Amino acid sequence: MLLLRDENERAAAAELADAHLKLVRETQEGTVDLEAVHAVKLVTTLEAATRSALYRHTVGAAALADWLLATPEDAHEVFGRVPLLAKKDLAALGDQAFTRPLAEFVHYYESSGTTGNPVAAPKALDDLLINTVNIGELWAQILQPGDVALILINAPFAPAAYQFEKVLEYLGIMSLRPWVDNITGDYTRVLRLIAELGANVFVGPPSRLLELIQFAHRNDLPAPRFDRLLLMAEQTGPSFVAHLERLTGATAYVGSYGSSETGTTAVTCRERNLHLQTHSYLLELFDDEGLRPIDGKADRGELVVTSLDLPARPLLRYRTGDRVEITGETCACGVRTPILRTLGREQDVVTLAGNGVRQNDLEAALWSSELPGHIVFNYMLVLRSNGVVLLVTTDGAPDEAWSARLGERVAPLFEGYEVTVRPVEKLPPLASLGQYLGWKLSRVLDLNEEANWGRLPEPIGGLVAESLRQLGVGPAATEGEV
Repeated sequence: MLLLRDENERAAAAELADAHLKLVRETQEGTVDLEAVHAVKLVTTLEAATRSALYRHTVGAAALADWLLATPEDAHEVFGRVPLLAKKDLAALGDQAFTRPLAEFVHYYESSGTTGNPVAAPKALDDLLINTVNIGELWAQILQPGDVALILINAPFAPAAYQFEKVLEYLGIMSLRPWVDNITGDYTRVLRLIAELGANVFVGPPSRLLELIQFAHRNDLPAPRFDRLLLMAEQTGPSFVAHLERLTGATAYVGSYGSSETGTTAVTCRERNLHLQTHSYLLELFDDEGLRPIDGKADRGELVVTSLDLPARPLLRYRTGDRVEITGETCACGVRTPILRTLGREQDVVTLAGNGVRQNDLEAALWSSELPGHIVFNYMLVLRSNGVVLLVTTDGAPDEAWSARLGERVAPLFEGYEVTVRPVEKLPPLASLGQYLGWKLSRVLDLNEEANWGRLPEPIGGLVAESLRQLGVGPAATEGEV
């Protein structure tokens, strides 16, 4: 799995991989004493955290002294006094989260930093090994010998693309990882490689896949077909998944869930359920009723993550900002860890006249079934005063009657607002950046909040300006286009 020149490092890595693989399989079978595993790992994690400047700033010397004295017998009691770690604190102090010299990591990465300061997320050897096994043992239910996987992730400074390469390598699956320019969006080479190499598995964000399909249509090229889609990095509800399956002929899986900071906290199985990696994380839920551990029973709230296998960069009670649901169901795949469903982020709600419109609500209306005559590839919402403009890309040139029918379908979500559907040849560039920005910032341009867009760092600020220019509402725009 890893080529290491140093004999001792090679032996230690092999020993760690074998031990973790045994733990993963026992956890999936439900035969391990997970509480005892957590207690031992928690002591190690607390001790590692005392060497991190992040926690000296956020909890102080007295708490760190308690952490150093923790034993497996009292680890959970000590852990109960650990405060929550906010995203803003990690963003501000991310470069102080390490417990080892930077040179001891094998790769340096950062989170995207598109809506704030980037957070350092380097990969240490143990982190890389453990995350690879965690993902690979579940993806092994889905991938087959002879598969060829296309990794289409435009994020060279985030760890996901490289991590998935290692997973495919672990499983003996050939992969390719081409690059697509965000602005020109030229997918000619990617389409050629799919055809020539017989790539039958897609790994990447759904917005990038939609861009690929639209490019093929606009340029009269054969649309790519796949057997399986392993989607990641964006909220992808049932209607979105079904839409992608219709377009590609594939079976779609939400391949994994996690972040650059936390690593991969849940992975899909063959039944298309995301299983929490409970052997590597201590996971809790937080809401108005307080903080509580995830115990497998049905529940929902904001996910709070404590990493147990990242000693070089430990996170304790990190508030992810993601709303999730624990289904409480038993999975037919045989894995006995809790099933997670993502519900989006609190900020990914469009509030209009007091009504909250979520991504899944809109996509269920848009893609629950195709309107006769045309396929909607992709969409963007533009909000202005009391009007909602739904921009859509389609497989032809719809007439006004078709647009009106689509408008009637989505109008109940925007009660009190005038809804207009406008077919366009190409969406503004923001629509392909869901993996970086989330749904609301990539698919919703609220012209009533234009003054707030200056907070976005480059190059995202430039893409917002370009999107406005294309819509006719930017500084150099032609009046009246939207």
